[in-house]
Amino acid sequence: MKNRIASRMSTLSPSLTLAISAKAKAMKAAGESVVSFGVGEPDFNTPENIIASAKAALDAGHTKYTPSSGLLPLRKKICEKFEKDNGLSYEPSQIIVSSGAKHSIFNACYALIEEGDEVIIPAPYWLTYPEVVKVCGGTPVYIQCEKANKFKFTPEQLKAAITPKTKMLIFNSPSNPTGAVYDEEEVRAIAKVCEEANIFVLADEIYEKLCYNGVKPFSIAAVSEKMKDLTVTINGVSKSYAMTGWRIGYLAAPKDVAKAIDSFQSHATSNACSISQYATIEALSSPEEELQKMVKVFDGRRAKLIDLLKDIDGISWVEPDGAFYVMMVVDGLYGKSYEGKTITNSIEFADLLLDAKKVATVPGVSFGADDCVRLSYALSDEDLAEGLARIKAFVEELR
Repeated sequence: MKNRIASRMSTLSPSLTLAISAKAKAMKAAGESVVSFGVGEPDFNTPENIIASAKAALDAGHTKYTPSSGLLPLRKKICEKFEKDNGLSYEPSQIIVSSGAKHSIFNACYALIEEGDEVIIPAPYWLTYPEVVKVCGGTPVYIQCEKANKFKFTPEQLKAAITPKTKMLIFNSPSNPTGAVYDEEEVRAIAKVCEEANIFVLADEIYEKLCYNGVKPFSIAAVSEKMKDLTVTINGVSKSYAMTGWRIGYLAAPKDVAKAIDSFQSHATSNACSISQYATIEALSSPEEELQKMVKVFDGRRAKLIDLLKDIDGISWVEPDGAFYVMMVVDGLYGKSYEGKTITNSIEFADLLLDAKKVATVPGVSFGADDCVRLSYALSDEDLAEGLARIKAFVEELR
């Protein structure tokens, strides 16, 4: 008998983010007091007007199949969003709506990456990127982003990583897990290298609206027509509109790429949830007052988290300009022990912290940064303060 499980599945690593989250939830369900800095999910509810629009869609009977690429009114609304926010002009045929931005990323990679293609991924990276690349037959090639450069890679590093096999750069700004945001000058310099090498860019802009310190992101597809023809831009409503469970992501791509993705999606999943699509039309049509309130709250939590980190000896961090994460650098504590258990890596640090102090973090090794753990500040001020107090106590008890 042949192998029961296809060999390509052996390349996949399980999500440590979801594993930590599951363990923390199980502990909570057992009555333990757990503070979770784990999953990247806004703790706000979806705005009421968006919820009302979904109810109206249900009442109107909009419960049938839609075009595989998404409702035309939604794709038109997404085109308007790209024009207004990013200075990018697309036709509805270039927009594909999928079941979350993660789904959009998979679709884009499946359409573009072939066996043996190399895909450059700056590290620290969102843990799903290399797994998707491997499933699609590609080979991840990592660029190590330096803390001294706020976890951002340079054009020189990119140029050095490109080979004749390079097909794509995955470019995430604002970044999960680091919160790094590339300004227009930096984006243009990166685009120049990509244009010269004629490689695609998968631009993940899902955290686009969540920026601080007056920093503004810049879409790499807006650099030039050539760059636009080499770019697939990923976005969605999960983070900006607190709609993680609604599962709507979307992409904008050159016409031939969009057509290929639409064909694939029509066989793989058909359309994204019809009711969620109607809710997304409302989200993208809404004034951004609620969004700005959420951003202001996140910015306050970001400042509070950094202030509390200053009181913990032996750790460091890089101040983020976007998203809602901080990478806490903990390798200065490696070699120390807690109740006889020695810490030598980020998994051991995160496991001991969760067991000892009931604080969930995500090991940095899953992001290609084993010297760190990721903290999400998408949680209440009270939990933030309590969680940092527990982390401080844990570090002080290390021997």
